[in-house]
Amino acid sequence: MTQVSLTDLIAGAQAGLLVSFPTDTVPALAAIPEKAGLIFTAKQRSQDKPLILMAANAGDLWPYVKGDENEYKIWQELTDKYWPGGVTLVLPASDRVPKVMNPIDPTTIGIRVPNSAIAQSILTQTGPLATTSANFSGQPPLQTIAEIQTQFPQVLTLATTECQGEMRGMGVPSTVAKWTGINWQILRQGGIKLDISTDNKV
Repeated sequence: MTQVSLTDLIAGAQAGLLVSFPTDTVPALAAIPEKAGLIFTAKQRSQDKPLILMAANAGDLWPYVKGDENEYKIWQELTDKYWPGGVTLVLPASDRVPKVMNPIDPTTIGIRVPNSAIAQSILTQTGPLATTSANFSGQPPLQTIAEIQTQFPQVLTLATTECQGEMRGMGVPSTVAKWTGINWQILRQGGIKLDISTDNKV
């Protein structure tokens, strides 16, 4: 049985174990960035599908990306509007991002701040985590602790008493927007429709 308390799940994540927890979109499968390879192995995930770096606030994520002053301003306009929430931004990665997060193209990294009290509580204490949906690659995201435990028996999940009704998010993955250096390109349309005006250009 891998259902644990919030304290034990945080300790497990900090120790480099695979964990799963609710978010505002779909439940996350997560590990510290240096152990991101565990996620690829567990999900049987192709190396060309990068992971998302999730944190409790934008300030924890900015050190993992790099851009000029004007780009940061454009990026922050979007994060101020949509974070915390179901929007992932793919930005140029700084040297701080472990290559294992995005083995094929380590020059970019997807970042997100979830609108979930439990997720934020965990991320506040663990720091940014490598995350993705909890499912085998190519299959629909799992939605319940029971499903996650069946498919990933080695993963630490929260005891249902700890979830306070937060297990189910929107059930739809985040919207993913990539910065091209000039403007935004929508890579995946999720539950939130981005208002990307022509102002968001350099």
